[in-house]
Amino acid sequence: FCRVDPYGFERPDDFDYASYEAFFSRYLVVLTRRAIKWSKLLKGNNNIQKSLKVKRYIRKGIPNEHRALIWMIVSGAQTNMEQNPGYYHRLLEEEKNDKLVEAIKTDMNRTFPDNVKFRKTADPCLQNTLYNVLVAYGHHNKAVGYCQGMNFIAGYLILITKNEEESFWLLDALIGRILPDYYSPAMLGLKTDQEVLGELVKMKVPAVAELMERHGVMWTLVVSRWFICLFIDILPVETVLRIWDCLFYEGSKIIFRVALTLIKQHQAFILEATNFPDICDKFKQITKGTLVTECHSFMQKIFTDPGSLSMATINKLRETCREKLLSQG
Repeated sequence: FCRVDPYGFERPDDFDYASYEAFFSRYLVVLTRRAIKWSKLLKGNNNIQKSLKVKRYIRKGIPNEHRALIWMIVSGAQTNMEQNPGYYHRLLEEEKNDKLVEAIKTDMNRTFPDNVKFRKTADPCLQNTLYNVLVAYGHHNKAVGYCQGMNFIAGYLILITKNEEESFWLLDALIGRILPDYYSPAMLGLKTDQEVLGELVKMKVPAVAELMERHGVMWTLVVSRWFICLFIDILPVETVLRIWDCLFYEGSKIIFRVALTLIKQHQAFILEATNFPDICDKFKQITKGTLVTECHSFMQKIFTDPGSLSMATINKLRETCREKLLSQG
């Protein structure tokens, strides 16, 4: 059995190889079928227009060999990169902000200690690439600068694109457009979205919302890392990548679909909790196990389980939650 997965992550000691093998042999069949369909869709020309067909294809998963390209196109990162030739490299040549550099350097060794490609001994060592992407981004978006969590996201982008400049533009797509205000110093967008999830749970899984309220558990305690790291280090790699496929195409509401599905699927389990630490522990456990390992069936569930979830609903909730947060200020 391979101790290191295809992305360079070391598997934990208690990794269940048997059930993973069983899942993966089935999933491989799906992947092969999808790869053929995608090759036909792309027909060697690297361009796709948004359409219902493309959306359906993306929900069923982008094969790894096309993933970087499709993310670049559907997120708008490709267009931005083409319209700003040389911009990324100019950012790296600029005078550096010392505080920014310091903050990023501090986090370098904390980024994926379990990934062999990010070790100092690796060749090439992806820490250097990661450092460049984060420093460039901090200078590009001074309002955000650098904030913990961005290192994990940039790291994942580098693992998939294997390209520094593309990772930079994808990071820009996520932070600048797809996620509303998650990483600004006040993190208002992030705090807002955690409250929005709370409201959605009230609507869709009321018993869990009631339990949380009864024990005074704030949503931010159990889900903030889901939002900040976009499920990195929380769900299995393959599953995270499938979530990101949809996130780049459909936007931030995908995060709510995933969160609601995790909560809904484990409702009975969560409701067994009888106190505060118990609830927190249950939320840690619901992100493990076969439900999330079986990424293909899990992704089908996120589009059926939570029921309808329009951007209009989310934006309305965002408005009221943001106002509430600001008034508490």
